[in-house]
Amino acid sequence: MRQILMTVLLIVAVVGVYLGFNGGSDGAESKLRDSATRMADGISRISP
Repeated sequence: MRQILMTVLLIVAVVGVYLGFNGGSDGAESKLRDSATRMADGISRISP
């Protein structure tokens, strides 16, 4: 029983860290999307 509880708590902790890292308007996914948009804008402004 104790091992099942520890496993469940570990899974909850990992999911919480994942959502905290990726979620929200200040998460990694949002920052990556913003960075990709800035790179695409910069590349499109380059004149050959």
